[in-house]
Amino acid sequence: QVQLVESGGGLVQAGGSLTLSCAASGSIFSRYTMGWYRQAPGKQRELVARITSGGNSNYADSVKGRFTISRDNAKNTVYLQMNSLKPEDTAVYYCNAVRGFKHYWGQGTQVTVSP
Repeated sequence: QVQLVESGGGLVQAGGSLTLSCAASGSIFSRYTMGWYRQAPGKQRELVARITSGGNSNYADSVKGRFTISRDNAKNTVYLQMNSLKPEDTAVYYCNAVRGFKHYWGQGTQVTVSP
């Protein structure tokens, strides 16, 4: 079992930056692929970025070059650095942990980008 708690969301103007954090507990964090997803009102949840246990990462095309995912296995934490934010980045951002058939989700943190 893995518990995930996100933090760092908030209101920011377009062009600004935010860093989201996701603290994990309850299992061996370093073995999990960690991801950030987002869901805007009226839209499906979509993958934003993902980082494997080996440190390989991939990004949605819409955030490439602006967002960076990283992990600190010593702190059981995954981060999402978001730069050059756009109003279309407004969504609830969710942390995800995957290992095999096991999927875990955090409760989400709201990110709002004003024009």
